[in-house]
Amino acid sequence: MFLVFTVILVALIFTYTNGFHDTANAIATVVGTKVLTPRQAILLATITNLLGAMVGAAVAKTIASGIVDAGLIPPGMASQMLICALLAAIFWNLLTWYFGLPSSSSHALIGGLMGAAYGAAHGNWHAIIWCKMPEAGKHWWTGGGVLFKVVIPMIISPVLGFMIAFVIMALLYITLQKWRPRTVSRTFGVLQLFSSGYMGFSHGTNDAQKTMGIIALALVSATKGGVFDTLPDWLGFLKTAEPLPGKTLDIALWIKILCALTMAAGTALGGWRIIKTLGHKMVKLQPVHGFAAETAGASVLFGAALLGMPVSTTHVITTSIMGVGAAKRWSALKWPVVERILWAWAFTLPVSAVIACLFVKVIERL
Repeated sequence: MFLVFTVILVALIFTYTNGFHDTANAIATVVGTKVLTPRQAILLATITNLLGAMVGAAVAKTIASGIVDAGLIPPGMASQMLICALLAAIFWNLLTWYFGLPSSSSHALIGGLMGAAYGAAHGNWHAIIWCKMPEAGKHWWTGGGVLFKVVIPMIISPVLGFMIAFVIMALLYITLQKWRPRTVSRTFGVLQLFSSGYMGFSHGTNDAQKTMGIIALALVSATKGGVFDTLPDWLGFLKTAEPLPGKTLDIALWIKILCALTMAAGTALGGWRIIKTLGHKMVKLQPVHGFAAETAGASVLFGAALLGMPVSTTHVITTSIMGVGAAKRWSALKWPVVERILWAWAFTLPVSAVIACLFVKVIERL
C-alpha cells in the first residue's frame, strides 16, 4: 500500500516539474514577444493547461498500456519500476532545467519507463512493447508500441512543427507586406493571446495526461495484486480494474483533476530559464512570429493527442520557432543555441532509460 501511494506522490512531483519545465516551452513565445509579462503568461498557461488536461485521455491510455507489458514485470516490482522511471525523468528534468535546455519531459518519462521495465524484467526486452502492428486495412498511426506511438511521432512531429510554422510565416509575410509595422504588431499582439491560449490548451491535452497514465497503471497493478483488498469503503475509488482484452484503460475523473491541478501549480512556479532560451536566445521574435509558431505547434500537439501519441511539447514548439526564424532568414537563427538543444534531445531518451535501469538495480540490492 505504501509503495502505491509513493508512486502517486512521485508521479505528482514529476507532473509539478513538468509544469514549470514544459509549460515554459508553451508560453516562451508570448513572453519573448513581450505581449504578456511572465506572470500574465503563466496565469494564462495555468488556466488553459487545466482545461486541456480534462479533454480526452488517449495519451494517458497509451502511457498506461502501450509502452510496458505489465504482465512481464515480476510480482511486487511494478511500483518500484514506476518509481524508478519517474525519478529518472525528474532527475533529467531538473538537470536540463538548471542549464536552461528545453529538453523533453515526455521522452524522459518514456525513456524512464523503458529502462525501468527492462531492469525490473531482468533484461527481458519483451517487457517493452516495441511494436504492435495496426489492424489490416488501418493506417499506421492506429498501431501501438514504442515504434508507432513514440519513435515515429518523435521524428515526424518536430518536422511538421517546422514546416507548418514556415508556411504560416511565409504566407503572413506575403499577406502583410503592405501593412504598417505598428498595425502588424498591434493586431498580432491581440491574436497571440488566442494562439498562446491554444498552445497551453494543447499542451494540457498531451503532457498532463502522461502522469495520469502512470497513476492508472500503478492502481491497476495494485488492484490486480490484491493490495487494495482490505481498503475501507471510502477509499474504494482507488480500485482500478484491468481492461478487458482489446480494450484500453479508462482514466478516472479524480486522476485527471489531480494531475491537472498539480501541473497548474507547477506552471504557476514558472520556468524563466527555458523561457529565456526559447523566447530570447534562439531567434528574435515579434508578435506575428509568436502567433505563427504557437499556432503551428499547438495544432501538431492537439492532433497528436487525439491520436494518443505522447509527443514532446518541447520538440514541437522549438522547431516551430525555428521554422518561423527560417522563414525570416536562415541567419536569424542562432545555431550554437540550436545545436545545444538538439544534443539535449538526442540524449534524453537513452540517458533517462539508463538512469531508470540503474535505479531499479540499486533498489533490488537494498
